[in-house]
Amino acid sequence: MNDFLSCHSLRVSVIGAGNVGRTLTQRIAEKNLADVVLLDIIEGLPQGIALDLMAAQGIELHDSLVIGTNRYEDTANSDIVVITAGRPRTPGLSRDDLLAINAKIVVNSAKEAIKYSPNAIFLVITNPLDVMTYLVWKATGLPPHQVMGMAGVLDSSRLQSFISLELGISSANITALVLGGHGDLMLPLPRYCTVNGVPITELLDQATIDRLVERTRNGGAEIVKLLQTGGAYYAPASSACLMIEAILRDQSRLLPAAAYLSGEYGLNDIFIGVPCLLGCRGVKQILEVSLTEAEKMSLHISANSVRKNVELALESVGMK
Repeated sequence: MNDFLSCHSLRVSVIGAGNVGRTLTQRIAEKNLADVVLLDIIEGLPQGIALDLMAAQGIELHDSLVIGTNRYEDTANSDIVVITAGRPRTPGLSRDDLLAINAKIVVNSAKEAIKYSPNAIFLVITNPLDVMTYLVWKATGLPPHQVMGMAGVLDSSRLQSFISLELGISSANITALVLGGHGDLMLPLPRYCTVNGVPITELLDQATIDRLVERTRNGGAEIVKLLQTGGAYYAPASSACLMIEAILRDQSRLLPAAAYLSGEYGLNDIFIGVPCLLGCRGVKQILEVSLTEAEKMSLHISANSVRKNVELALESVGMK
């Protein structure tokens, strides 16, 4: 009986109870992946969301415990900490405009969370994504493989959906790959996008591919413009949940994520979107796919943009 009582439940803490945070909490709980602690600074908000989600437990048939809190102490012993806290995008506000606002929020969240979960893997969703991921790594002092950003899965999923709609083929048959920073300079790679193994370059003309690539680059802004009051959250939450499942279940899934590079793709000391094997230790391996000179140049242009913003962010929080 003592062994039974001491069983360890997997625990994911989600920092920020906005649309992404609450939707991700629902996804994790209903997939029965782990218990979830939802934290927010607004009193009553995470507690209300948690109570509402727990009231559906018997209908959704899961055993995950959802806890709402305003105290970082309640996130103790988390296996994964997800940071979604920060101001969302609104019309006219780019991801980079959010830099100074969100840098302080994210650094504080990371420093508080690491106190109670020193061995956790940190997953960052707050924008500008690649910059915030670097700040979390600096703030926590964790090994690079335990810190990553969610972006590549989302961007690749958007391209996957656009290809599916264009061809009238199930998205389940389509794989897509997008590298680089999570922004206008991201690098979709059409020749690595396939329909059951057939490259889309064999199925679509160049003009159509270019149109889908451009729509992918502006996928987030398109949703912001339509919603008018915020940004995307269903697909970002699903993307983060996929990464969390790969980590908690040690699936060794090859997924694009913002990972720390130390020489890969000719880049150093930067978090940017690349294909990664994700498992119980976080980023188990970074895969270097072959790039043309033009693609490599585009990736480096994206990285330079991220690097400039990292410098500004470090300065804004006094970490430079």
